[in-house]
Amino acid sequence: MSAQNKPKPEEDKQQPVKRGGVSKWTIIQWFLIPLLLIAALAGGLVAGYVIIGKRELSDVLQWSTWKHVYDLVFAP
Repeated sequence: MSAQNKPKPEEDKQQPVKRGGVSKWTIIQWFLIPLLLIAALAGGLVAGYVIIGKRELSDVLQWSTWKHVYDLVFAP
């Protein structure tokens, strides 16, 4: 064997084995990201309907409001 093919002493040492468990940050991300998305949706509804649309906050939570919006958007 030539000198180029010989493994270096550092390469002979084995790396520590990493554990395959789920970390706490992964769990936090699975719950935090959807919660932030829902909060952004709620904030957007309030900003668009109350601030820009000059309507009451209680109207945002009524089913008839969103049925009307759906009918306007998807009307034939």
